[in-house]
Amino acid sequence: MQAPTIVPQTRPIRIAVIGCGALAQSQHLPNIVAAPQLSLQACCDVSDETLTACQARFSPAYTSTDFAPVVRDPDVELIVLAATERLRLPVIRAAAEAGKPIYVEKPMARSLEESYQIQQIVRDAGIPFCIGHNRRSAPAMIEAHQIFRQHMENPTAVPWRWERESPRMGLAEEGVPGMSVRVNDDWHSWKNWVFDKEQAPHGPMLFEMTHFTDMCNWFMDDEPEVVTALDSGMLNSGVVIRYRNGAIATIGMFANGTFGYPKELYEVFGQGAAVAVDHMLEVRTVGIDDAPPHKTYAMLNDRHSSVGTEGGLSGWLAKKRTACEEAAAAGDPLQQFTAEPDKGHAHHLHRFVAEVTGQGPMVCGVDEAVRATQVAIAAIQSARQGKPVLVETLGPPTA
Repeated sequence: MQAPTIVPQTRPIRIAVIGCGALAQSQHLPNIVAAPQLSLQACCDVSDETLTACQARFSPAYTSTDFAPVVRDPDVELIVLAATERLRLPVIRAAAEAGKPIYVEKPMARSLEESYQIQQIVRDAGIPFCIGHNRRSAPAMIEAHQIFRQHMENPTAVPWRWERESPRMGLAEEGVPGMSVRVNDDWHSWKNWVFDKEQAPHGPMLFEMTHFTDMCNWFMDDEPEVVTALDSGMLNSGVVIRYRNGAIATIGMFANGTFGYPKELYEVFGQGAAVAVDHMLEVRTVGIDDAPPHKTYAMLNDRHSSVGTEGGLSGWLAKKRTACEEAAAAGDPLQQFTAEPDKGHAHHLHRFVAEVTGQGPMVCGVDEAVRATQVAIAAIQSARQGKPVLVETLGPPTA
């Protein structure tokens, strides 16, 4: 096994993208070619048609249908792995043997067993590793997390907080956070592989849920202890996570919704305060005097700059209504997409590059990926068994 690569900072970092499907072509590849500090060395995919399209659009130095020589290529300094989950373990093993840093899309694997194998491989190799939980790098989420964690650690009581009787004895739970996550999705947008039990044996409760279990772990800042869940099949599920410190997080994930409505709402509470992140377009705070009560964030790919000029959630809804009307008139559902929230894809990769070059801290490592997967698998087991599941029973510790 080679020593981990030390990537120089004096020139663009040469990247290979392995797995060049829809996500890579919509996010990773354009983000790489748009960044002067990055260089696209190789595109690798099993489809010649996909590689032809990538060559024409993104101009990599070369393309390949075989990941092995790409990973071994001395000119490849960082790997972005967006291939399907069933192919990730062998690529990660090869990258570790070559000492290459690797950015891996979520979920890291199809099962906990594979996740634990990857965790051990990465630990043994000592390579920089980042899981694509990109919401950790969304500008709105970063600021909301900073505001909330700072308040939890150094609370300041607001003078207007109502106390019915005084003096009041404090309750320990005052300092224990709580969180609610609501996810609205539309299953009509899913590809056929979602329904393939070999490709996605656990459905969206794994391949989509890990985004949100990771967000809960990040905001609650403690070890998940027990998970209880219900589902109605593939589309709808509700999950409750209790942490060792007593914190509670809930996730409601509903795939029978609509893209005409904001996808994600995060609300966190504690120490007499609330912080809400709505569709990563605005952050609202109450009970934290030194935090802005309302802040909006830039939208990406806005085709309707003259509509909804106030920005934020109301501005996005106006733009979305206009886009949906255009899509209906044209008979083209793709026209509904406009002014999307910044979910952190480009920032997440750039932050990982900073980690690899020694200019930034760890972004979201293999232990965080395993922990998010453990909670998702516990939710799947709980829904199937009809009882709470202890996270510690699922496998080896992650620390």
